[in-house]
Amino acid sequence: MAAALKSSPSFLQPKKPDTHFLIRHKPIFISTRRFVPMASIAATRSLSISETFSNLKRQGKVALIPYITAGDPDLSTTAEALKVLDACGSDIIELGVPYSDPLADGPVIQAAATRSLARGTNLEAITSMLKEVVPQVSCPIALFTYYNPILKRGIGKFMSTVKDVGIHGLVVPDVPLEETEVLKKEAVKNKLELVLLTTPTTPTERMKAIVEAADGFVYLVSSVGVTGARASISDKVQTLLQDIKEATTKPVAVGFGISKPEHVKQIAGWGSDGVIVGSAMVKLLGEAKSPEEGLKALESFTKSLKAALP
Repeated sequence: MAAALKSSPSFLQPKKPDTHFLIRHKPIFISTRRFVPMASIAATRSLSISETFSNLKRQGKVALIPYITAGDPDLSTTAEALKVLDACGSDIIELGVPYSDPLADGPVIQAAATRSLARGTNLEAITSMLKEVVPQVSCPIALFTYYNPILKRGIGKFMSTVKDVGIHGLVVPDVPLEETEVLKKEAVKNKLELVLLTTPTTPTERMKAIVEAADGFVYLVSSVGVTGARASISDKVQTLLQDIKEATTKPVAVGFGISKPEHVKQIAGWGSDGVIVGSAMVKLLGEAKSPEEGLKALESFTKSLKAALP
């Protein structure tokens, strides 16, 4: 961002030998723009998750929320993938922390987590990578992590650690509703938004309690079971969306099974505020012949999803 200001030196050019010299000066242009460090620029552009949804709603747009697993195929590729996703117009990014017992994840994300853990990926390595990358992206990042790693580290310490590297929110798929109060208290203290999930089998009263406790957005799981690409999205999602929107004014994003531009267009048409795409993204990166090919495929796929949204 900072370019050194160079003025061209005056030079002497004789008009005729042994006569007077004509002195010519090239004009010097001085920029009046202030230098702002790159990190500061990113910080001023990066809104919270709630603010991001509010801005999109005013524009009549739906949020694209991609998910990738940290450390698959490696953390340097993850860092590049975050920048690619941001550059392609992602509105919020979910970054999965690999875990040995990912109950909510299907075979694609489970395999990605296994590969990542085998390479030695841990929270320290992830936060170290994020410390460098977050200032370079403009959209908020939410960590997708299971509850046990948070408890193992200590809720307060975990929250302060991820806050310090610029994370905006947390998605904790297996936290019991009854234990969200403690988690949310620490999240609020660290200015993190706690995203909670509701499913097609969640009883109405419990769903209402979940959306009341959620921050950032409500994560609507589109189908029963684990994550993974599916051929079609159940029409029941439209009804579920309506039910949740009757219970809250908070934004709702749909995830699980969404893998095609047609899917995101369909869900946006049903009134969702955001669309989450995970396994399809993870597969592109994890199964590519090389990190470069994976990133290229990720870029093309993300652009196709973005183009399908209003």
